[in-house]
Amino acid sequence: MKVVISTLALAAALALSGAAGSAQPAANRPTAAEADAFVVAAEKELADFSLDAGRVAWINNTYITDDTDAIAAVYAERGTDIQVRLAKQAAHFLTVPGLSFDTRRKLDLLRGGIVLPAPTTAGATKELAEIATRLNSAYGKGRGTLNGQPISGNDIEAAMGTNRNPGELKEMWASWHDNVGRPMRADYARMVEIANQGAVELGYGDVGAMWRSQYDMAPDAFAALADKLWGEVKPLYDQLHCYTRARLNEKYGDAVQAKTGPIRADLLGNMWAQEWGNIYDVVAPAGSGAIGYDIGALLKAQDYDALKMVRTGEGFYSSLGFAQLPESFWTNSMFLKPADREVVCHASAWDVDNKDDLRIKMCIKIASDDFVTIHHELGHNYYQRAYNKQPYLYLNGANDGFHEAIGDFVALSITPDYLVRIGLLNAAQVPGPDKDIGLLLRQAMDKVAFLPFGLLIDKWRWGVFSGAIAPADYNKAWTALRLQYQGITPPVARDDAVAFDPGAKYHVPGNTPYARYFLARILQFQFYEAACRQAGWTGPLHRCSFYNNKQVGERLNAMMEMGMSKPWPDALEAFTGSREMSGKAMLAYFQPLAGWLKEQNKGRRCGW
Repeated sequence: MKVVISTLALAAALALSGAAGSAQPAANRPTAAEADAFVVAAEKELADFSLDAGRVAWINNTYITDDTDAIAAVYAERGTDIQVRLAKQAAHFLTVPGLSFDTRRKLDLLRGGIVLPAPTTAGATKELAEIATRLNSAYGKGRGTLNGQPISGNDIEAAMGTNRNPGELKEMWASWHDNVGRPMRADYARMVEIANQGAVELGYGDVGAMWRSQYDMAPDAFAALADKLWGEVKPLYDQLHCYTRARLNEKYGDAVQAKTGPIRADLLGNMWAQEWGNIYDVVAPAGSGAIGYDIGALLKAQDYDALKMVRTGEGFYSSLGFAQLPESFWTNSMFLKPADREVVCHASAWDVDNKDDLRIKMCIKIASDDFVTIHHELGHNYYQRAYNKQPYLYLNGANDGFHEAIGDFVALSITPDYLVRIGLLNAAQVPGPDKDIGLLLRQAMDKVAFLPFGLLIDKWRWGVFSGAIAPADYNKAWTALRLQYQGITPPVARDDAVAFDPGAKYHVPGNTPYARYFLARILQFQFYEAACRQAGWTGPLHRCSFYNNKQVGERLNAMMEMGMSKPWPDALEAFTGSREMSGKAMLAYFQPLAGWLKEQNKGRRCGW
């Protein structure tokens, strides 16, 4: 999955949280006017700091050395100091009567918008910053092996998508998890300890509760909403799991993949089994499975390079009426993996000056996945630009799921019709209705397969932060959650006393809250269904492309330019007409596939 990197992350939060602080004598209580003045000063301080901090973070991610690590740690320490100080002051003002909506909202954002809060203990901020920087860089420099030879994480991701040798897949999976994840274990446990102390000082039970408080609802209410959404879509996932397991058994035999029980994690075409689309060739149904084209092959046939792929993605947004990206985007972005230095290849979108210094960071390969990822990352950039006139504390998506969903729902519009309109596909190559099951299955292998993974990462972290999962049980609990939600199992035995498999996923050492990606999988279908409705589409939902529809662009911009100035249901309503997040649009999109999967799975023992 992809993470938005923005300097606004120094202060941004995603929703209202409860007031903190004890009652004070009326004579000593600050006034509403003083609260207003504090917010103005806080926004200026954060905005001023964010510019240099953003540049430092960019350099560290695109030029990893001991020196850039050290500088990044210094700025992370400074940023945390600022955030913690302002958060505690904000909590002090939240008891003031008569606060305006905006002042109260911004105080809540200041109090709750720290991903890893440091306590006031001497040296804690410095130690926390050093650990966080060390974990991030360790991932970027990580190596696994293939046939005994070192291989980077970016290359392992590509290889596991195409390799069908179970022995080599096992080696790549195990070496990456052991070499990258295991050394992080002690650092991660210490980081949790420090950050939890900081969260308690801010009035939260733990860091997990703090994260969950950022969704315009109480922490427990958000956890309940996530469970409700998962309950809506889980039956579709269960059917997909059952079908995929059967096809893997047919290919590899009982010795590699049994007919019943969980799926071996390394066989699903992805290092983390989070998306399964790379093994579509294994699961494709006979006849209707050949959808008639492969985007990666089309790109190569027409001599696309990385730059042309990005220009094509920009063209989609231009067709909706959005202005072209600034020239600085093309000179400042990183599109290819440099040959002379270590970088964090994990794709991300940046707005370094919170105005127009938009960038993406990718190690682009001429492949279907990266073509989709480009459309996704640019969605972050256009969202960032849409809200750049908002006050500093509102420079973010309505919630973090919105930020991820914008590019995702645009990428859903990469349909055969869109590919024809941009000249990648000939009209004669457009698959007919008899290929719809194949088209839907290919999408489901990514979109539906991801759902439990998107939920369990933060389920694990919530347990870690709350103390329900002790350091000695980190790996055991991770494997158990993977089994419970995804129905997968490691390809090799894990030594839970030393293993730290969560560290093999970037967002864990990178400390990026992950519920946003689960929400984005749900929201993107709501956005897509709404856009297709606005475009007057009447055919099968999965065939809709709203490319070149200015009305959709106007409605989308109206939602995006709100930033996080209003609770997320207001933003959702502005574009979709609904105030409720729901999995129903996703189920409507995949409805033909759901019936087909049930028919295919008759007589099979589903579940694990």
